[in-house]
Amino acid sequence: MPPAFLYFDLGRVLINFDIEKMLSQVGKVSGTSPNRVKQIVFGNGLQTDYESGHISCHEFHERFCAALGTRPDFEALRHAASDIFELNISVVPIVTQLRAAGHRMGILSNTCHSHWEHCRYRYPSVIGLFDVHALSYRLGAVKPNAEIFTAAAELAGVDPAEIFFVDDTLGHVEGALASGFDAVHYTSTRQLASDLRARNVAFNY
Repeated sequence: MPPAFLYFDLGRVLINFDIEKMLSQVGKVSGTSPNRVKQIVFGNGLQTDYESGHISCHEFHERFCAALGTRPDFEALRHAASDIFELNISVVPIVTQLRAAGHRMGILSNTCHSHWEHCRYRYPSVIGLFDVHALSYRLGAVKPNAEIFTAAAELAGVDPAEIFFVDDTLGHVEGALASGFDAVHYTSTRQLASDLRARNVAFNY
């Protein structure tokens, strides 16, 4: 039997992103170096707290400003940190045809509020293909922790063993497998199509 539900990771599966671009853009609006931005955002758990829903957008801004010692504009900082995404064009035909074939699909992602809203408004035709959004900042847990996979299965309304999941990070794939999902590592769109067919998922591609 094919899986009852298909979960896709967002970053570097459905939509690509450029961390170096983010560091550069945030540095420009903040009047500091990309390396300093990297240290503040990723070196002390700030981004993890944001993606896990432990802090809000404004709390992120306050902590960033406190660490930096200056106060860049909230909206300028938010845009600089979020305008870093481009569609993975190669995967769009697959998810479009899966939707057309009637498969139930969702997005399971470690993401923050600002990044999600940016992608949702910039790529509505793709985001709209997915009925379920299992997002770390909403669920209060991040991959590869078991809590996020348990919550994702509950949102999908099916048993974990009935879920197919694709992610670009091996550690996240391993976490999903440990939680009972059928999970694969995304290396190319061609391989993803092969992985789906191997599971008897019918779609026109």
